Amino acid sequence: MLDVKDIYKDYKKYLDKEISLQGWIRSHRKQKEFGFIDFNDGTYQKNLQIVYDNTLSTFDEISKLKLGSAITVKGTLVKSEGTQEFELKASSVILEGDCMDDYPLQSKGRPTREFLREIAYLRPRTPLFNAVFRVRSVAAYAIHKYFQDRGYVYFHAPLITASDCEGAGEMFQVTTLDLNRIAKSGEVDYTKDFFGKQTALTVSGQLQAETFALAYKKTYTFGPTFRAENSNTKTHASEFWMIEPEIAFCDLEADMDIMEDMLKFVVKYVLDNAKEEIELFDKFVEKGLIDKLTKLTNSKFVRIDHKDVIKILKEADVKWEFEPEYGEDIAKEHEKYITEYFNGPVFIKNWPKDIKAFYMKQNDDGKTVAAVDLEVPGAGELMGGSQREEDYNKLSNRMDELGMDKSSLDWYLNLRKYGGCIHSGFGMGFERLLIYLTGVDNIRDVIPYYRTPGNCDY
Repeated sequence: MLDVKDIYKDYKKYLDKEISLQGWIRSHRKQKEFGFIDFNDGTYQKNLQIVYDNTLSTFDEISKLKLGSAITVKGTLVKSEGTQEFELKASSVILEGDCMDDYPLQSKGRPTREFLREIAYLRPRTPLFNAVFRVRSVAAYAIHKYFQDRGYVYFHAPLITASDCEGAGEMFQVTTLDLNRIAKSGEVDYTKDFFGKQTALTVSGQLQAETFALAYKKTYTFGPTFRAENSNTKTHASEFWMIEPEIAFCDLEADMDIMEDMLKFVVKYVLDNAKEEIELFDKFVEKGLIDKLTKLTNSKFVRIDHKDVIKILKEADVKWEFEPEYGEDIAKEHEKYITEYFNGPVFIKNWPKDIKAFYMKQNDDGKTVAAVDLEVPGAGELMGGSQREEDYNKLSNRMDELGMDKSSLDWYLNLRKYGGCIHSGFGMGFERLLIYLTGVDNIRDVIPYYRTPGNCDY
């Protein structure tokens, strides 16, 4: 049994030969003496045209086959008289699974993305989402390939944790306690909970990954993370996937080298191995997408301090919605301007200490940390990283400054006492990368089953 992908790879190999295929009807055009079926088996972006005529004894049965039905087809691959190079002249079409008349994906009109979110279990059958989720698969493989080929150990971070990596407190609690009883009594005794303490779904695997980096030298996580953030923007979800490498004996400059190299590798791999999908996005989703991605792979990423970025923004002849300030974060409009200013990707490094996480390396000026964000044209922030603070006393004091409970992170502090060293890492949201790769601008449309406030279907 062949796949459609095999035929498109080298159709001349199968010309004038009898072949068999299994898949689904994408569209069906019926005429008096013959008919045309657009056939797809999920292995290739393009359809295969199947032609049948009234010389077949089952002509009437075939002509009644409905859109969406699963079929097995036998026939001879021949050169086409139409616009396509080849087609399958059917000798047999067998119905494997019928499709009801209320099938939501009828061929008339193009369904909106909002409508398709309501029937997310059928989205992969549409050309757009078939392409999106194939690119998701290709990009995931590229990420693993990059790290595996370079000797990184793949680390599975725990999904249930007692540690809050970001210190933001926006975590989903995990409990087996009787919430109805607690609501009546008003008392919570976590010693009687399943783990004997307060636990939550992880917001990041970074802290645990650092423990592996200090044993294997190079490690990475690639898995789901969770944020209980009540946000309904196009770029926020409650469940999303993160790529988080950690590297021992690596400072901030070397960290940026890896960030740049990895991103270029993944983008080029997708361009080379999902050509039909990227062409579809370039044509129907984001004009100029191929040029944008190709330009990134050939760019030299600029590296500039946060304070110098603020200076550029302040001197710009622009009326900002949010005025840029030293010591503060930058807005989307600032990210866009700075990538246009340098005409390419920009690493913004050495951020103000007070707006960054507790674990970041404190610079000698006492005001900044060795942190970096990567801004890319058309997407803004794509990755964030830092050199981690390796000094036990500095890290402990910083946690005290922030009023953090160190009892649940004593193991993390101990890494600085037991053979600690300079080490760095970064994180990249996988869905944010997919938005950049596909031009599909809503996170709900690049993850199979999205989890956002009020949405937890399937």
